[in-house]
Amino acid sequence: MKKFFVLMFAVIFLLTGCGESKEVKADVLPQPDPIEQKLKSMTLEEKIGQMIMIGVYGTEINDDIVYSLKKFHFGGVIFYDRNLESVEQTKKFVKDISAAAKQKVPLFFSIDQEGGRVARGRSFLEVPPSQKEIGFSEDPEVAKFWAKHNAKILRKIGVNVNFAPVADVNYRDTRSFGEDPQFVANFVDASAQGYEEENFIYTLKHFPGIGKSKIDPHKEVSNVEDTREVLDTDELPPFKKVIKGHDNSKFMIMVGHLKYDALDPVNSASLSPAVMTGLLRNELGFTGVVITDDLEMGAIKNNTDVSSLGVKMILAGGDIALICHNYESQQIVYKSILDAVKRGEISEERIDESVRRILKMKEHLQSN
Repeated sequence: MKKFFVLMFAVIFLLTGCGESKEVKADVLPQPDPIEQKLKSMTLEEKIGQMIMIGVYGTEINDDIVYSLKKFHFGGVIFYDRNLESVEQTKKFVKDISAAAKQKVPLFFSIDQEGGRVARGRSFLEVPPSQKEIGFSEDPEVAKFWAKHNAKILRKIGVNVNFAPVADVNYRDTRSFGEDPQFVANFVDASAQGYEEENFIYTLKHFPGIGKSKIDPHKEVSNVEDTREVLDTDELPPFKKVIKGHDNSKFMIMVGHLKYDALDPVNSASLSPAVMTGLLRNELGFTGVVITDDLEMGAIKNNTDVSSLGVKMILAGGDIALICHNYESQQIVYKSILDAVKRGEISEERIDESVRRILKMKEHLQSN
C-alpha cells in the first residue's frame, strides 16, 4: 500500500506540472526576420530598383516621375535646386513622389547639403558654413552642431539622407575640414555623432579620398599616384574612424571616380572591385550601404559605356548606383542589371546582399 501511494504521488506530481517543464514558451520562439520577410516579398525587378537612385526634373509630380517609379521601382531620389522652391512645395513633392511610387519600403530622399558653396535651397533654407570654415573653429563640437542643424532642417522638408560630410583631406577650395588627416577625422566623427543623435542618415564622401585630385571628376578622370602607405596615412583616417566607431547601418559611403594606381590602375574607384570589395569591405570592414558618386560625371561617362555601368558597379561590390540627370541613362542601367541577372552574369544572391543592406538602413527611416 505504501508503494502504491508513493507511485500515485509521483504521477500526480508530473501531471500537475510540478516537475521540470519541457514546454517552450511562445515568447522565446525564434521570431521571423523582418528584413528577410520583406526581401522574400520583393520581385527581382523591385530589388534591382532599390539599387538605383535617380535625379528628377520639375518641382511637382509629373508623368515622367510617375513612369520611372512605377516601371523601374527606383528606390531613391536626389534633389537639386531645380526641384526646390519652398519648404511647403518640397514637402508636398516628397509626399506626392512617395504616393506615386507605392513601394513596399520607404524611398530615400537625398540632397547635397554640405554647407558653403555646396548647399541647396538657398532661397528658403539656412546655408551652413563651409566645412573649411567649421574647421577654422578648431572645435569638433561645431561640426556636431551643424550636423544636427542640417538634420533638423532637412527633415522638415521631407529629405531623409544628406550626402555629407565630406571626409576628404585638403579637398579643393572650401569643402574639406582641413589638411591634417587626424584633424579631419575628428571633425568627421563629430559630424557623424550629430547626425546620429538626430537619427538622420548621412554619407561619408568621396572614398577613398579625392583630396589629391588634379582634375575635376565632373569633367574627366584623374589618377592618384600615391603609394598604398601614403593613402593609408593621408586619405583613409577619417573613413576608418567612423567605420570603426559607428553603426555602419546608419550611414552610407560614397565612392568617388578617381583612379588609385596603388589599388587599381585600370578602374575608377566607383567601378573597382579592389577599392569597394578589397579595401572598403574586406580590409576596413564596412558593412553598410556603398553608393557611387553620380555615374554621369565626365570621369565615368567619357570612359565607360552607360549600359555596363550598373553591372560593373555591382560586380565591384557597390549597392546603389547614383544617376542624377538623364532619364534614359537611368533606364538603361536598370535594364542592363536585370539582363545581367537573367543571363547569369550577376546572381540573384548578389542582388540580395545589397538589398539587405538597403532594407536595414531603411528601417531607420521608419523609426523617424
